[in-house]
Amino acid sequence: MNNPISLAALEPVLKRILVDTVQIFRPGPQVLNEATGEYEPGPDIIVWEGLGAVFAAGGPGMVMSLAGQAYQDDTRNRYQLLTWLGAPVASRDDCVRVTTATVDQGLLNRVWRVLDLSQAQTLAIVRTTWMDEVTQRSTQAARAATHTLPF
Repeated sequence: MNNPISLAALEPVLKRILVDTVQIFRPGPQVLNEATGEYEPGPDIIVWEGLGAVFAAGGPGMVMSLAGQAYQDDTRNRYQLLTWLGAPVASRDDCVRVTTATVDQGLLNRVWRVLDLSQAQTLAIVRTTWMDEVTQRSTQAARAATHTLPF
């Protein structure tokens, strides 16, 4: 059976949308630093790297929760990753990083956590993956580590 949508006809349009280079990766296993005796994050395992696009899927939301209660997948920073249909289906808790930003340099090296398997559908033009940004935690931790009190 033929694909009901001619992807070849849409390729010029998709090449204008999927302009950034993105990586889907999984954090590597921890490695023992023999000098310190502590475990450190190992190198990331790159699942896929290629052209894609990252879009905010709405502004920051309001998360209501009880104090001390964690809610899995509550997110204030929901994003969508668009990739070619040939890209692999991302798994829950994979990570995404933009390594080359064509237009908005603010995307560079930001990291998102995949919320669920990439969407799959009968009439697909691109692969859509829902994500939650995790970069902010790293930025706040770095700022706290370098902040010195004025007294």
